[in-house]
Amino acid sequence: MKLQNVLPADIEKRSMEIIGEELGELKIDPEKISIVKRVIHTSADFDYARNMRFSEGVVEKALEALKNGATIITDTNMACTGINKAGLAKLGAKAVCFMADADVAGSTRAAACMEKACTVEGPVIIAVGNAPTALVRLDELVKEGKIKPALVIGVPVGFVNVVESKEIIMQTGIPYIVAVGRKGGSNVAAAICNALIYKLTR
Repeated sequence: MKLQNVLPADIEKRSMEIIGEELGELKIDPEKISIVKRVIHTSADFDYARNMRFSEGVVEKALEALKNGATIITDTNMACTGINKAGLAKLGAKAVCFMADADVAGSTRAAACMEKACTVEGPVIIAVGNAPTALVRLDELVKEGKIKPALVIGVPVGFVNVVESKEIIMQTGIPYIVAVGRKGGSNVAAAICNALIYKLTR
């Protein structure tokens, strides 16, 4: 077995080339391909080339929100930590997670985080990589007219209410990027956020 001689600074570029080669003839919309490739780069899972769903015009809407200083609200500190802060700073945007906040503790925290998101001023992007409960509560808050996110990233991972919560969020009328099925995770949520940020900052 022969190792590839790739400089550390070139590993990401070479990885993306390999992903492109392995995707082959699979047809993916040009504005979405960088997002799909970023998720595959993060997970090494080519299933995402087939299971990601994008609402109409969602990429343009998400980029507009970021240019207007959006707040990305995540359901885990892991996802929040994984989002590129230097890129966010260039855009005047930020990422926050309310899960450890005192006013959220002691309740169904994922749902309470969505309720707290209603108090955030300016454009809001919701990135859920862990808790389907967050998506279910978000759907209720949207229907109650309490929040209207610029984008919902719905990629919780697991077995209980995961598939169902993703289907629910795709019926809200809110712009979404969703990985249908059981796959997802905080790393995937962060990767989608970063792919959008990089479209504006790289």
